[in-house]
Amino acid sequence: MQPTLCSKCKKNVAVVFISKLENGKTVNEGLCLKCAKEIGLPQVNDLMNRMGITDEDLDTITSEMMQAFGGAENLEGLMEASSDDSDDEEDEEGKTATFLPKPIYQEAGSGMHVHMLLFKNGLPLFYDEEGYSGLSRTAHYFMGGLLKHIASLCAFTNPSTNSFKRLVPGFEAPVTVGYATSNRSAVIRIPAYAKSPEAKRFELRNPDATANPYYAYAAILMAGLDGIENKIDPAANGWGPYDFNLYTLSPEEQKKIKGLPKSLDEALDALEADHEYLTKGGVFPQRLIDIWVARKRAELRQMEQIPHPAEFNMYYDL
Repeated sequence: MQPTLCSKCKKNVAVVFISKLENGKTVNEGLCLKCAKEIGLPQVNDLMNRMGITDEDLDTITSEMMQAFGGAENLEGLMEASSDDSDDEEDEEGKTATFLPKPIYQEAGSGMHVHMLLFKNGLPLFYDEEGYSGLSRTAHYFMGGLLKHIASLCAFTNPSTNSFKRLVPGFEAPVTVGYATSNRSAVIRIPAYAKSPEAKRFELRNPDATANPYYAYAAILMAGLDGIENKIDPAANGWGPYDFNLYTLSPEEQKKIKGLPKSLDEALDALEADHEYLTKGGVFPQRLIDIWVARKRAELRQMEQIPHPAEFNMYYDL
């Protein structure tokens, strides 16, 4: 199988057989920290190894929404820098960093978890000492909006065919439309360690870095505001809280729980059927949504026609 020329780093990269790296943790930390410093990324708060053998968690400090847009773009710049730096020791060994959601089969993928806090006049709106997990009714309504519109949101937060190869059970990726405290299988997770009023928040776990942050973050905010405006209660709608291991449920019980879209095609169908919350106030023009769907449909058609390397393994010698 011939290597493919990467469109960003302009080098031949192996896209068919990707091997695991025994020293992946050291390599990843070196690439991430070195490149973050070189591009002047100030938001890096923590760096830790995650479930995947070469998977690093790059944690950024909390920032306002418009700053978060630029932060996401800077992180993409970090990946480009890691690919282009020919003087780097790891790069000389032929290693680069990527935000591809699922680069390795049966290994944990890469997500872009979005933590959300809402303030008014400097005061936190998501905190209530008496509420479930310390969250206010406003926070619950915001989560309700996210969960109601999550299928259509995926068209912007997970806009690639590779995205949905990550959203499968068993690799700490979310698969369930629901919320819970510290349950990684639910699409909304409430960090138990965030206890103070100023830090009380929840995270949306399905997004990944193939998303356009300007579209994805704006769509997330519009869904949450729709939940507040219409007082969408996640518990009343049967979306949780799921404070137990969802994978241990019987097949009959699992069928009662709604799951995320299983493909980009399903997400685009959902967006076409559910987008009025996005067009409120002209935030998302209808033409933008139509163009987005058309372009993503074209990507799908192209991918469906490209022979897949795994097909050679399965069918070549029949």
